[in-house]
Amino acid sequence: MKEATMALSVSVEALLLQADLLEDAAYRDDGLCVVGIFGKTNMQPGPLKDSLVNTLADKHIFSLLGGAEDGGSADSSIRAFYNQENRVLYLLLSSVSDSRQLLRACQSLSAATSHSDAHDFWKGLDRQHCLHLLYMFSVCHVLLLVHPNHTFDVTYDRLFRALDALRQKVLPLIRAAIKDCPVSKEWKLNCRPCPPRLLFVFQMTGTLKLPGSSSESGGNPDKPKKHSPRRRLQHALEDQIYRIFRKSRVLTNQSSNCLFTVPANQAFVYVIPTPDEDPVGGLLGQLRSNCMFGDQDSTPTVSGPRRYQQMRRAAQQPSSSGELSGMSLGGLLVDCSLKEFLWQHVELVLTKKGFDDSVGRNPQPSHFELPTYTTWVQVASRLHQVLISNSDDEMAELAAKVQSQVKVLEGFLDADTKFSENRCQKALPLAHSAYQSNLPHNYTTTVHKNQLAQGLRVYSQHARGVAFQRYALQLHEDCYKFWSNGHQLCEERSLTDQHCVHKFHLLPQPGEKPDMDRNPPILNHNSRGRSTSSCNCGRKQAPREDPFDIQAANYDFYQILEEKCCGKLERIEFPVFQPSTPDPAPASNQTQRLPGESSGAGEPERLKEGSTAQSHTPGDTSLSLALSLGQSTDSLGPYGEGDGPDAQVQQKRPSLIDRQPSTVEYLPGMMHSGCSKGLLPKFSSWSLVKLGPAKSYNCHTGLEQPGFLPGSSFLLPWDLVIRSRSEEDTGLTEPLDGSTSSWPAPNKAMVGKRGSTGGLGRSRRRDDMARVFVGFEYEDSRGRRFISCGPDKIVKVLGPGGAKDPATRVLNADMPLYILSPSQGRGLKPHFAQLARLFIVVPDTPLEVTLNPQVQPGPPPCPVFHPEQTEIVLPPDGLWVLRFPYSYATERGPCYPPKENQPLSNYKVLRGILRAATANPPPQ
Repeated sequence: MKEATMALSVSVEALLLQADLLEDAAYRDDGLCVVGIFGKTNMQPGPLKDSLVNTLADKHIFSLLGGAEDGGSADSSIRAFYNQENRVLYLLLSSVSDSRQLLRACQSLSAATSHSDAHDFWKGLDRQHCLHLLYMFSVCHVLLLVHPNHTFDVTYDRLFRALDALRQKVLPLIRAAIKDCPVSKEWKLNCRPCPPRLLFVFQMTGTLKLPGSSSESGGNPDKPKKHSPRRRLQHALEDQIYRIFRKSRVLTNQSSNCLFTVPANQAFVYVIPTPDEDPVGGLLGQLRSNCMFGDQDSTPTVSGPRRYQQMRRAAQQPSSSGELSGMSLGGLLVDCSLKEFLWQHVELVLTKKGFDDSVGRNPQPSHFELPTYTTWVQVASRLHQVLISNSDDEMAELAAKVQSQVKVLEGFLDADTKFSENRCQKALPLAHSAYQSNLPHNYTTTVHKNQLAQGLRVYSQHARGVAFQRYALQLHEDCYKFWSNGHQLCEERSLTDQHCVHKFHLLPQPGEKPDMDRNPPILNHNSRGRSTSSCNCGRKQAPREDPFDIQAANYDFYQILEEKCCGKLERIEFPVFQPSTPDPAPASNQTQRLPGESSGAGEPERLKEGSTAQSHTPGDTSLSLALSLGQSTDSLGPYGEGDGPDAQVQQKRPSLIDRQPSTVEYLPGMMHSGCSKGLLPKFSSWSLVKLGPAKSYNCHTGLEQPGFLPGSSFLLPWDLVIRSRSEEDTGLTEPLDGSTSSWPAPNKAMVGKRGSTGGLGRSRRRDDMARVFVGFEYEDSRGRRFISCGPDKIVKVLGPGGAKDPATRVLNADMPLYILSPSQGRGLKPHFAQLARLFIVVPDTPLEVTLNPQVQPGPPPCPVFHPEQTEIVLPPDGLWVLRFPYSYATERGPCYPPKENQPLSNYKVLRGILRAATANPPPQ
């Protein structure tokens, strides 16, 4: 059973764990020679390294058809075979250099793997290969480098220099790992039983044909040669390999300091010949060899310690390759077999002579030790845990330190990365220059991104290789550091959509003064934009800074002007937030419903909501101006849900109570259709003041205020037909413009068509007519003002008599919030004039003029803004001025003015801003 186990290869991990089972008691005290085999294989049917072990051991140990000894993985692995009879342990390294492992590695890579990831994958396999090689150079006496052709691969020179540098780095760590092993002091110091001897095995390819007969002497048969062509090739390879390794100082005079040694007086290169394709010549060669060995049977057997002469089987059967023995024939030295080539070096180990490969004038003898199997297993197990497996907790710290030293290999093995890093490092300054070209001292995020894209474009033109992505990220970081280190512009935008010109700064806290010396500085926002605006009543103009918050835009500026102009005027105050706590907070969730809205409202609440929705509906075009004017405050007219006194009484019930506003939370933005009920802002963005009585406006001279364009300060007349109420007319209401939408009273004549236009009819008394003046005033950023008589028309009065256009045109249409200013500058950028004020002259008549402004300052889904109080009834006999907000903002942010390419029709004041009705008669 043990013999069957010996004929099978096992992994080196299993070999180290099953040391007691594999060792026979008869051989425990004998020395052990460890032979390591590594190298490359091509795509031939049978692996070259596996077949070599089978040939050396004369047993079928390794499968030549590609078994699953390594588990089917692409990782490096070491398989072992212990030949107890010959006292030789074979270690076979399989790595990505083998065609079988290379194929598995390619299959494990997916098509989506990036170039850098694939490079890291291959270099990870190379690092595994190097660590396994370092392990074999630390535990073996003899190493066989197998190559699939007869040309030396010069990349081994770089590999061996990398292994030598790595060995010097990890030597103290290996010493700490084997300090308790029962080996000699020289082994503990040098961390190996001896400087291993490296032998080279090449395979002859079909491109080089050599004659199989030893009697041929090359191209000139008349000139005898001492060596065969294959041996001459071996000598040439030995000279080439020795010169290369001496030039790169892989080999030096003192063998104890080298990674490996080569013999000075023995062959260390063997070339495996190709099989003879001529079957007749092969048979003749076998016959010749049999006859030659037959003649030598009578000679005495060579005595001595060379065991390989006793184990030669070439006398009984020829080898598979037709090799001849190492005897002389006719003065020509014939070639030896692979076993004879290896065994002359193994004999030096087994006889404890060691390798004396130092050269020079004063050669120093190198250390040598022939361990027993048990001793070797103890040392090999410690080294395997430190260099390869990393499975022992006691050796975990040493293994981690070894892995950290593997970076030494990158400078030797990873030439692609080294070239890529050098190339990318040269491209970085060019990319930095491209980023910093034509940059202002302070710039925004958009400019930073554009310049960064330009720098990356220049970088991609010069950078190459696997380090491209890593240095591209470094370029990102460098450019960001440059931008954020004193070059970052403040990203805050004003309410007119202009950037702050200061570099990144902090806003001063209440009571704190600006400080330029701090880092970052403490400053107020400034866009260097200035405009001219009028006060609440319009009688005084002053320059203003470009505002950055809604309070400065809609409240602070007008409060400053009120002290100089309109502070003492009569006004209608809009409700604002009244705090009941010292530190009120803004409302966090504007979409939540209050508890009173969920249930218990009843029918009166639904009526209230219905009327509110009707007053805020922007698109209700079915109600004409005449019908809206016919609705009085004590009757729903023809649109009531019932006719008779019941419906009127039901509307007057005191259950329609407005919800009390909150005194704890305030509305952070302005009042609009999307905010929650029961919240008020801390200040009002609207203003409604009274300039004076109705007679203070002269329709022949217009508004006498600064900034108006010539002939554009005249208000539009709005003629309304009213009737004096008598006792028999109580409860009856007619439309004020005299339309036929309701039945006339008995014995009363209907108003003709001429009366429907708002003019005075001949059958009417003069007290049946009331004239209201209305004016939508627009103001641009330079303080130029004018009154509009339509969505696309400006009032232009050149002579006396005032404006002739009626106000019905502006009241029946959605007025634009922004229009092009009639006085454009020289620049290409257009100037817009914004709706600033609404002038209303209410006569001293029994007339109720209801004000309900609704502004939509943007395309949907922009909300509709309105004052804190809707349905404002203007008292009679007054010149009233409604000042619109300078800017509009919700709790989510500002509504910016339109750009050049945006249609102005999306920014509008909804129709129905004014509604007139007859006033209730005073109680008798």
